[in-house]
Amino acid sequence: MSESNLTNTIVSLRKIVGRDTIRTVSKHGYRFELAVTGEPGVAQETYEKFTRAKELTIQRSLESMQLARDLYWTCLAVDPSFAPAWAWLGRCCWFLDKFSGSSSTNLELAHAAFQRAFALDSDLACAHQFYTLVQVDTGHADEALGRLLERLERHPGEPESFTSLVQVFRFRGLLQQSVEAHRRGVELDPALVTSVAHTLFLAGEYASAIEQYSGRAAYYLDAAAWAALGNRKRAISLLRDRLGRMALSKLMVALMSSLLAVLEGRASDAVQLMETADTAREPEILLYFARHYARLRMTDLAVEALKRAAQSGFVCAPATLRSDPWLSTVRKHPEFSSLLRTAETLVEEAQSSLAASPKGWPS
Repeated sequence: MSESNLTNTIVSLRKIVGRDTIRTVSKHGYRFELAVTGEPGVAQETYEKFTRAKELTIQRSLESMQLARDLYWTCLAVDPSFAPAWAWLGRCCWFLDKFSGSSSTNLELAHAAFQRAFALDSDLACAHQFYTLVQVDTGHADEALGRLLERLERHPGEPESFTSLVQVFRFRGLLQQSVEAHRRGVELDPALVTSVAHTLFLAGEYASAIEQYSGRAAYYLDAAAWAALGNRKRAISLLRDRLGRMALSKLMVALMSSLLAVLEGRASDAVQLMETADTAREPEILLYFARHYARLRMTDLAVEALKRAAQSGFVCAPATLRSDPWLSTVRKHPEFSSLLRTAETLVEEAQSSLAASPKGWPS
């Protein structure tokens, strides 16, 4: 069938079954979908609120997350046994704890919500996916890796597990495996959204990172990639626009504003923003801060940021340490050899833990 005939056929089918039933999926053509309008044992009104809450959660803004959290609570007030709502509430509260910085209430709620979700359904895919976020951000990526690999042995066709592994592998310094997890997940679900853009960025594949980052709420990464490619003006324009019109968390403001300050030559502003940022539950951001410090030729601070990231559970891949253009000044630092050896050792340990994993992971 020619491309024009296929397009005409798709248009005709959409008129019959509904426009949203046949989705265009980049690089994969078309995908037939039927909306899930309910779940056995869950009231229709409750499920509709749950669906709306998920849509808000996916937007990943503070305002949308707060609205989503309230909707999840409304669902659970009606049906306390609704396990997926508990899992999504946990994901929502964890995000708010990381980025709102208002109180410890959201942290406690996140843990309680995940415990309840697992108690109701220990095999719930979304609960395992979202709990991974908590584990990696609190320095337990190794535990998450073991849990997910065991889960894949039981559920080899579960896209959510591959989504989680993209992040877990990156936190363990395994960039090749992270990209492979994304590839496998997308094979199962072409519309799958993962964090592979961050992996590609660390691998130095900046154009690919920008491509993967598009189509979702954009904040920092594509601007950093444009800067790494030497397009300083494009990066500055993106950052200024977003900082001027978006409601952002303090941590995201610090990340984006410090990059903008680096690009505009405002070193003291950049340092102040990074030194006052709370990265306790976002160790990956320390890697980005290290790049900023290195670009400012503040190599002691850059090395310290990389050390703190590793201590918090994020291992900067040896390939990134060796080749990232913004870390070039760090490679001249007296402690670089030690830093690199530590990263290589941690990566070797992670590779060893893959010995009993499903066949086919690249070494």
